[in-house]
Amino acid sequence: MIKRFLPEAYNLRLSGVYICRMERKARINRDTSAELFRKAKSLFPGGVNSPVRAFKSVGGVPLFIKEGKGCRITDEDGNTFVDFCCSWGPLILGHAHPEVQKAIFETVKRGTSFGAPTRLENELAELIIENNRFVEKIRFVSSGTEAVMSAVRLARGLTGKDKIIKFDGCYHGHVDALLVKAGSGLATFGVSTSAGIPEVFASQTIVLPLNDLEAVEDALKKFADDIACVIIEPIPANNGLLLQGRNYLEGLRKLCDKYGVLLIFDEVISGFRVGFEGAAGYYNIKPDIITYGKIIGGGMPVGAYGASAEIMGQVAPDGPVYQAGTLSGNPVAMAAGKATLTELLKPNVYKELEKKTNELVRRVQGHCESKGYEVRVAHAGSIFWISFSGKPILRADEIDPKRMEHFKRFYAALLDEGVYFGPSGYEVGFVSTAHGKDALDHSAHAICRALDATFE
Repeated sequence: MIKRFLPEAYNLRLSGVYICRMERKARINRDTSAELFRKAKSLFPGGVNSPVRAFKSVGGVPLFIKEGKGCRITDEDGNTFVDFCCSWGPLILGHAHPEVQKAIFETVKRGTSFGAPTRLENELAELIIENNRFVEKIRFVSSGTEAVMSAVRLARGLTGKDKIIKFDGCYHGHVDALLVKAGSGLATFGVSTSAGIPEVFASQTIVLPLNDLEAVEDALKKFADDIACVIIEPIPANNGLLLQGRNYLEGLRKLCDKYGVLLIFDEVISGFRVGFEGAAGYYNIKPDIITYGKIIGGGMPVGAYGASAEIMGQVAPDGPVYQAGTLSGNPVAMAAGKATLTELLKPNVYKELEKKTNELVRRVQGHCESKGYEVRVAHAGSIFWISFSGKPILRADEIDPKRMEHFKRFYAALLDEGVYFGPSGYEVGFVSTAHGKDALDHSAHAICRALDATFE
């Protein structure tokens, strides 16, 4: 466990608001993680296999995780944390869930990969399709990025058009045509945000601001004959939690219908997170194509894209849009996904997740309001985001990057309190079924104390 001076145990409650008191703490020991990171930097670019893990946004040494159980993780130095990163979202049941472990172990005994069809692919697909009004056929891939890449190719192949519209603040994986930022004008083509992406690829993408239907219609009027699809995270959760209103999403659906353009919902994060039917079901809006990832694999590498039988009939070998993958439908991943989704179909799972999240958010937001902190806690289902802003944020350009310094201080204090978030102020947090009352009580107090340390 973390060695620290424990705060005096008291908890005043005024008008339903918890008031937390900050006490002095010792910093956690990261010696083993530091040594592992030094070694890792000689092996991997930046010492990591995905950039945000390097802790550059928050400073200090990244934690090397040794194990996880339930809602907690333990690092190589023996520090234990209540985990709200949940492997960036997939672990909606928490770490090492017994039914998921059982499914994985039983499957591994029979082999890890065959490059051929298995019964488990059928079973997971059937489980999804029978409980999702928006998908008639599905194709499994190995990551969310691959799912989005394939969905965009399908949209282009189906329409015979090349250009796409995406939105500033939505992230769709490291696909060349989608790793772009807005150009200098409201409806101009994108500019690549990574070296190695030819500008000709970025020029096929129009980047627009969120929460602005007029901008979308202007772009569609101008380029409708060239635009294959509009792609959006219906619950944007990769650049903060930029919650869009139902009217905005319904407006996108109407505009796509009006101009003959396909609508893609990127539900890699929101899929199976805010409900079994994801954001499509949450808002009751039917996209033309949906992409999934994260939860669908139960902690194993999986992605998927799905649509009507007619649209999916364009995918090889039935149609001309080619997509393939050696590990697509990997039996171990299919087993983990099936076990996870089976648990999520049990009564009241999503209701309880949302209830837990609402209570955590209420306590933290109430504390901030009582202290006059400029902090907003946005949430949808079991997703939440603590932003250092005095008002709701709906667009990426409304985030003040200077205020991320507050998150940096907050994050350091939070680790000392035994709570783990993703190491970036732009990342969201997740509540799992494994987060019980004691863990959430501890976390609510800890987050409040960390905020006190941030602003003191």
